[in-house]
Amino acid sequence: MKEPHSIGPGRIIRRKKDGSLEYLRDDLTIEEPLEIRISGKTLATTMRTPGHDDELAAGFLVSEAIVLRRDAIVEISVERDNRVIVSFANAVKLKLNSAQRFGTISSSCGLCGKTSIDEIRQNFPAIESGNVRIDIDTLLSLPEKLRKAQSDFARTGGIHAAGIFDLSGEAKIVREDIGRHNAVDKAIGRAFLDELLPLNRHLLLVSGRASFEIVQKALAAGIPIVAAVSAPSTLAADFARESNQTLIGFLRPPSFNIYSHIERVILEER
Repeated sequence: MKEPHSIGPGRIIRRKKDGSLEYLRDDLTIEEPLEIRISGKTLATTMRTPGHDDELAAGFLVSEAIVLRRDAIVEISVERDNRVIVSFANAVKLKLNSAQRFGTISSSCGLCGKTSIDEIRQNFPAIESGNVRIDIDTLLSLPEKLRKAQSDFARTGGIHAAGIFDLSGEAKIVREDIGRHNAVDKAIGRAFLDELLPLNRHLLLVSGRASFEIVQKALAAGIPIVAAVSAPSTLAADFARESNQTLIGFLRPPSFNIYSHIERVILEER
């Protein structure tokens, strides 16, 4: 199925430095609702950028611990009316209580407090991968690689990206969306549909902040290292420490901050 357009035309009036006005065409990121349906019921509705909707639905199901195995999903049908329908194997028993607890895909934190972290940890065990390390040069090369893969950001300036990289710095999956968490779900969903989980020798890089939900989604995919070009939240840092994940913030070459499990970054110069 051909992917829908993620950018739409807009008309703007621009005031220039000399005070004069000009009338221009502008590219805008499309934002539309997507309804995710399972078992004949609406599971979640999210405001997203159209495109890769099957991946978004799959990533959401994985990150909310509703689906753990690829063979549980028989088909993901993307409808024309901003709706995606997920069909499951007959023997699959869904954890719908978790879905109802998490609610919809959101750009804000819907789970706050230590109790919520304990509940999440019951679904996703801490990272166990041991010999996973990345050197500084490779780490510092990732923001530029992510930026070059952001074709829509170059045109609109208003879209987020999530990239899954291997430890040598090669981009495996890069996805864009108006919502940070949707971009992460699309990337993880692609990996899930390709039967690549767990991503226990990979790094997730996001173009914005590292919130609790993003670190949690990475944990669901088994990703041991999470990096962001902006700041993490306190809850994200606490969660990463407890989940044995390395969390890196303000990754803006030549500098960065490490908030948890520093042992995965090779700090010595070559």
